[in-house]
Amino acid sequence: MPPAPLDPVRLTADLIRCPSVTPEEGGALRLLETVLSEAGFACSRVDRGGVANLFARWGAKGAPRSFGFNGHTDVVPVGDAAAWSVPPFGGVEKDGMLWGRGATDMKSGVAAFAAAAVDFVRDTPPDGAVILAITGDEEGEATDGTRALLDWMDIEGERMTACLVGEPTCPERMGEMIKIGRRGSLTAHVTLTGVQGHSAYPHRAKNPLPAMARLMDRLASHRLDAGTAHFDPSTLAIVTIDTGNPASNVIPAACRATVNIRFNDAHDSASLTRWMQDALDRAAAEFGIEGKLAVRVSGESFLTPPGPLSDLVARAVEAETGVVPVLSTSGGTSDARFVKDHCPVVEFGLVGQTMHQVDERVEIAHIHQLKSIYTRILRDYFT
Repeated sequence: MPPAPLDPVRLTADLIRCPSVTPEEGGALRLLETVLSEAGFACSRVDRGGVANLFARWGAKGAPRSFGFNGHTDVVPVGDAAAWSVPPFGGVEKDGMLWGRGATDMKSGVAAFAAAAVDFVRDTPPDGAVILAITGDEEGEATDGTRALLDWMDIEGERMTACLVGEPTCPERMGEMIKIGRRGSLTAHVTLTGVQGHSAYPHRAKNPLPAMARLMDRLASHRLDAGTAHFDPSTLAIVTIDTGNPASNVIPAACRATVNIRFNDAHDSASLTRWMQDALDRAAAEFGIEGKLAVRVSGESFLTPPGPLSDLVARAVEAETGVVPVLSTSGGTSDARFVKDHCPVVEFGLVGQTMHQVDERVEIAHIHQLKSIYTRILRDYFT
């Protein structure tokens, strides 16, 4: 008698009960490794830097066609546990919803593609490989998560020919949006240093605050672009300006500010860094002070042009939901920014309205629907 289909809702609930707050594994990857190994997947733990990751493959290594899924089991902290109406790691079912931290982002997505992959290879073994690359470091620094998996795959000769990231992508309605790219993101830390002095004798000091005000105004007032074919206009946000100065009669020696830029494919991080450095140097020279810029790049912008992969996913979404999805590059960053250097990648998942919130929850019917979509994608890809 063949095994029963793998229930994605039950698997999601079991994963929610694993308290896998970044960087804790919490038992989530151990659970998935057991489920996938029993279904015939070759599993390897790819842990690095204190982060747990799991690679699972069904089929031959190096197969000419190998469809991959990418996702994460780590979750953000619960916040005020007393504010939750259910235990945050309880995996409670009520009111047609499954509740708990990670229900939306993204243990349901991982459970849906794991269940789809297991049932698919059991029912219709494909001529190729099915790969699952699951990380425990997407909500954190993301340096030892999907990056570690891809580094290991490169060394081991493992390859995906196409990949779907199962992050929540739908703003309000199931099936309405596929992500075919993401904006780049960088954070710039600016330090301007002058000479401390008495506020009654400003000529004896070099005040960095007017220079910082001038610099921040120039950066924030500058129009980076008007958008591109597949991206909205790039944005720059000033997120903090700080002197740490408690005294009203002291001109501080230094001032610090931080800006975050979300940029489209009209730019790269290097060109934006040069632009900010030029603006900083100009302001520092005008006020006779020193300036320093430190930039951390979370990811470059990327685009998987509309084509075979996005068409494959869109057809499956429409067939299972009756909704024609739009192709979008909106939102923040995801691990697709790493996968895009390995193979073509798109993202599709659930409605993300409650992710990271108190009482995070997902419609149970949507989890089943997501498994059906992923199953259809696998079937259509290999046939």
